[in-house]
Amino acid sequence: MDNDKGLIIVLSGFSGAGKGTIMKHLLQAHPNEYNLSISATTRKKRPGEQEGREYFFKTKEEFQAMIDNGELLEYATFNDKSYGTPKSYVQELTEAGKDVILEIEVQGALKVKEQFPEALLLFVTPPSAKTLKERLVGRGTESPEVIAQRLAISSNESHLMDKYDYLIINDVLEDSVNKVHNIIQGEHARTIRNTDSIAKMQKELMVFSKGE
Repeated sequence: MDNDKGLIIVLSGFSGAGKGTIMKHLLQAHPNEYNLSISATTRKKRPGEQEGREYFFKTKEEFQAMIDNGELLEYATFNDKSYGTPKSYVQELTEAGKDVILEIEVQGALKVKEQFPEALLLFVTPPSAKTLKERLVGRGTESPEVIAQRLAISSNESHLMDKYDYLIINDVLEDSVNKVHNIIQGEHARTIRNTDSIAKMQKELMVFSKGE
């Protein structure tokens, strides 16, 4: 890996694991060290949003052209709205020596890894499947059916955890933020990966595999 180039860092995790909170605190603690990737999207601009700050706003035709021209590292569609990571934006940052973080789902992360094998993949998980369920229930914003669906998705995602380079067990937030920072800064040291914890989480989540 070229030490003068920035790193591509992908942060994924189960719904309710706290990856968004970790990201927020990491950027607050190290505002000059990390850059959050900005996605292209076909959804409409909301009041107060700016082009190139929250998103790169595209028409459906423009977004499709980006797909056809291979300009997206990964993309997905939710509720008829498409989101994707512009390859040129990420490359410009890393070529300038800046680390760029992509907060994306598992399938998108693996697409990034295919194109950039040197990308650093981090997966966020709570200490146990029980804790994950408690956090989802504790939100108080979703029905039991939706929570069951999210846990079923997490069970499926757990089978891809071993595709990631490092596991972030998010128990104490401050510790998790520091761990992410230290892993990124010490990437060249290639710290031993936590395969035992991955196997443990996969086994625990099997009870949720059918969404019951």
